[in-house]
Amino acid sequence: MDIKQLRQFVHLAETLHFGRASEASYISPSALSRSIKQLEEEVGAELFERDNRSVELTAAGTLFLNYARDALSQWDMVRTQLMERSGELQGEISMYCSVTASYSFLFEILSQFRTNYPKIEMKLHTGDPEHAISRVIAGDEDFAICAKPDVLPNGLAFKPIALSSLKFIAPKQGLAGHPEHLLRPNNQTPMILSETGLARKRVDRWFKEEQIKPLIYAQVAGNEAIVSMVSLGFGIGVVPEIVLENSPLANTVDILPVKPELKAYEVGIVTLEKKLKNPLISAFWSQLKATL
Repeated sequence: MDIKQLRQFVHLAETLHFGRASEASYISPSALSRSIKQLEEEVGAELFERDNRSVELTAAGTLFLNYARDALSQWDMVRTQLMERSGELQGEISMYCSVTASYSFLFEILSQFRTNYPKIEMKLHTGDPEHAISRVIAGDEDFAICAKPDVLPNGLAFKPIALSSLKFIAPKQGLAGHPEHLLRPNNQTPMILSETGLARKRVDRWFKEEQIKPLIYAQVAGNEAIVSMVSLGFGIGVVPEIVLENSPLANTVDILPVKPELKAYEVGIVTLEKKLKNPLISAFWSQLKATL
């Protein structure tokens, strides 16, 4: 099968939008449609259900997506091995991280790598850190910067790059009562917490161990938004210290001297162990030892 055609299929399967997929493939939507139709005829099954409003993968399309990703991964591996023999690596790798992580770590991670491997391009995607590991496992990204979970999923390699503590924060103008009383068992101070993720798991565990039943005012996707809501006086929040250090609103909140402190977590880079056989992935992974 045509490698270019497989990439076009993967673009459409990931975006489910002919316009965006055609832009990523550098062809027109009509050309992409013809390419997908030709691919469907070749495999003998419909890969997408599509009408004027939506595009969805069929069961056959989902199965074929796994094949396409594996085939492209194998092709990239062979191609880079051949380039490695010629003496110079070139190609593309992708990374996913939060906006905060991009501020905090990317310069140190990429500066030496770019010098040593100028022909390897880095494609960066930013978003909710909660999705980082799942995107790597799904094959959407080669690497991700994330907090190390309590149990790392099988098949993943993790390299720590920083340690971040979790902090209770309150607005500068204060809330009713004194900071040292805000988290007592019978207190009804409004809390602003993450919807999901490692920070939420650890703060929930902390409340349970301290026998505190929190009054949750808001559950927020994104730590930066927690800092914003706390600065406006809506309640107490819990955020990683690294987020606070990079927030433009850091001077509008105070860190509360809460004891015992929440357990800190490791921030690091994660990839699939099987991808480390790829010379491009291996080059980046090995470079981390020298730069961090």
